[in-house]
Amino acid sequence: MTVRLDLLRHGETELGGGLRGSLDDALTELGWAQMHEAVQGQGPWDRIVSSPLQRCRLFAQALVATLEVPLTLDADLQELHFGVWEGQSAAALMQTEAEALGLFWSDPYAFTPPEGEPVLDFAERVLAAVLRLQQRYAGQKVLVVCHGGVIKRLLAQARGLPREQLLSVAVPHGALLHVQVSAEGELREVSA
Repeated sequence: MTVRLDLLRHGETELGGGLRGSLDDALTELGWAQMHEAVQGQGPWDRIVSSPLQRCRLFAQALVATLEVPLTLDADLQELHFGVWEGQSAAALMQTEAEALGLFWSDPYAFTPPEGEPVLDFAERVLAAVLRLQQRYAGQKVLVVCHGGVIKRLLAQARGLPREQLLSVAVPHGALLHVQVSAEGELREVSA
């Protein structure tokens, strides 16, 4: 039996773009609006699972209070930890670490930002979380409030993309995308 995961990326954050990673930024008013707009007319969901970082968690908690469904926080759904690159923009990194950034963009699995989490470890962590969701909530529809990197990882697998194309998957703030996970752990992108 499959589980349907509606993947909601958090909205815009107060400290702006760049590599936010494990930084615990709050949402802006626009970020809240982006997320509210994304879920408008969607669902119903049997439960909500969220990254514990406040840019995801606070929206999930507000939505749970309205929808009266269970909420679970899962640290394995947190964004990739970018090490010393956290909080920096790609433009700033181009000025100081252009070669390293180029290596990361061309194959994030082959290059880890200094003191960062290897993308292979991140990918395994995210997939393990999704497989747990499939085992626990098979037959249900679950809203997963998480991060761009998490959604990119899942969509890249669902689309059968080579690992080098992970960062080419577009996931804007407040995006709501959908996958089904089979009992065998196969991911398939589905429409709303």
